[in-house]
Amino acid sequence: MFPGVVIFLMPLTNNEATKESSGKNMHPPITDDQFSALIEEHKGIIYKIANSYCRHAEDRKDLIQEIIVHLWKSHGRYDDRFKLSTWIYRIALNVAISAYRREKKRSERVSPLEESIIEPAVELEQPDPKIAMLHRIIAQLDELNRALMILYLDDNSYRDIAGILGLTETNVATKINRLKLKIKEQFTQTNPE
Repeated sequence: MFPGVVIFLMPLTNNEATKESSGKNMHPPITDDQFSALIEEHKGIIYKIANSYCRHAEDRKDLIQEIIVHLWKSHGRYDDRFKLSTWIYRIALNVAISAYRREKKRSERVSPLEESIIEPAVELEQPDPKIAMLHRIIAQLDELNRALMILYLDDNSYRDIAGILGLTETNVATKINRLKLKIKEQFTQTNPE
């Protein structure tokens, strides 16, 4: 399913299952196989979020695992009035942003080792320079704007983005247009072709 990520699914207790499924339009707990199929079907969303919020492979694996655990714990609260992908994006982004903030606070208190000391020298395949530049520009955005761009670049509608992030459609449209202009400006300053 996810290379290098080990998932242990723990059954919900009767108390948790009752609490989880007591809401309106909520689903009862699902089986391990159903959950695994759900994750497999939507793993692209999880990978996209993890890749956008983590630079290092080990951090991405940890974040993927944390997202899956949160999805497992909250699957009984899924409201079928919304698309399943919207629910997954919302949980994945909330977990990623929380992890990002925790890491940011931790890194302010800890002095990291130089990467050259701990990273092996490995030649990686060079991606398209323009794509790499776009990734660097997006990585510099704050959490909300990064989430907006990830969702926008994944062809989500403004309505879906608004639902995932808890904004109005008008606010989403305005923010995305401003971000596109800002990114275009930064891109042309770096690549004056």
